[in-house]
Amino acid sequence: MCDDRFVVINARLPFRLGCYQLAIADNLIQSIEPMGGTAPDAGLVVDVENDWLSLGAVDLQINGALGLAFPDLRLENLDRLQAVCDLLWRQGVASFCPTLVTTSLENFQGSLRAIATFQSQQQVAEQTAKVLGVHLEGPFLNREKRGAHPAEFLQPLTLENIKTVIGDLAEAVSIVTLAPEMARDAAAIDWLIARGITVSLGHSLATAEQAKRTFDQGATMVTHAFNAMPGLHHREPGLLGAALNDARVFCGFIADGQHISSPMLDLLLRAGRGGLERDNLLGNLFLVSDALSPLGLPDGTYPWDSREIEVVEGTARLADGTLSGTTLPLIKGAENLVEWGLCSVEEAIALVTQAPRRALGLGVIAPGSLAHLLRWHWVENMRSLTWQRLKLDKSSLK
Repeated sequence: MCDDRFVVINARLPFRLGCYQLAIADNLIQSIEPMGGTAPDAGLVVDVENDWLSLGAVDLQINGALGLAFPDLRLENLDRLQAVCDLLWRQGVASFCPTLVTTSLENFQGSLRAIATFQSQQQVAEQTAKVLGVHLEGPFLNREKRGAHPAEFLQPLTLENIKTVIGDLAEAVSIVTLAPEMARDAAAIDWLIARGITVSLGHSLATAEQAKRTFDQGATMVTHAFNAMPGLHHREPGLLGAALNDARVFCGFIADGQHISSPMLDLLLRAGRGGLERDNLLGNLFLVSDALSPLGLPDGTYPWDSREIEVVEGTARLADGTLSGTTLPLIKGAENLVEWGLCSVEEAIALVTQAPRRALGLGVIAPGSLAHLLRWHWVENMRSLTWQRLKLDKSSLK
């Protein structure tokens, strides 16, 4: 990015009618105005020809990449985390929550300390994906819904255990996934919420009533909807049913074609549309990758804690066939939903950009935002959604 002033014209923005012009200077969006409105100050004109623009994608659940599982991070190998940040940037991701699945106390604390150090060294304007804060997916999960999480490292959900796992590193933690029915009292969840940590419900057998009590307590998120929780039932809506009927709660989900079948994805998206708002067409849903450490590597067999996973066409499974995650990039989920005819282009864009930002209370595209923008292009006859980073230099001019 150079220091010239630019005016980007004929840009579509998700859930805004018509086309817009954006004035950009010093790597920041200065203004956003409808085409034909107030003309910005002079600048080099970049015509995006009715393509959509957005901020970069945000992944709130990603377990590793390039052969690195985030629980293996230590101060001495932070260069590997930087390599992951660079990979994610190339995949359109602006920021992410490194996710630590259930592991040993040594791994939790070693990785937390390493990531906290890395965060303190990040430069905001640098063109690489930023670490938002850690997502602890465990160890306070229901044993019966642990999925691929190792049973020997699960812990009871108590205040003492939470303090032991997180230690003095609460500021490095953004999200904790837990099973609320495992709490012995309210103190553990209250402690997390008081420190600004988002409580997400998952790997759980919680009833609708138990989930609602936890949402009333301050939990605001659900981890990978439908997976590691009971399905929807006409007499027991369960955790997911309670979440989809609560405007305070955001639900993450995976769209890789394996974790949720197409009919249930359609049902989930329809439920999201039930709370229709002009600037938030899919309610409180957002996409996650749930990508594992082989993200960015070819299919094959890879180590995963003390076990191995086999990756076939981007889907990872344990030796016993247990689904453990994916190695598909986050934006591939958005492309899939459009290709499968399950949502519109602007819905798909919002699911990986606006929605996860709203889930963590982050800003959306507006004056003052960094001009690290994605340009999305839709080819109707091929049902193809593609993206590239918006280039703002003289070579991008017509």
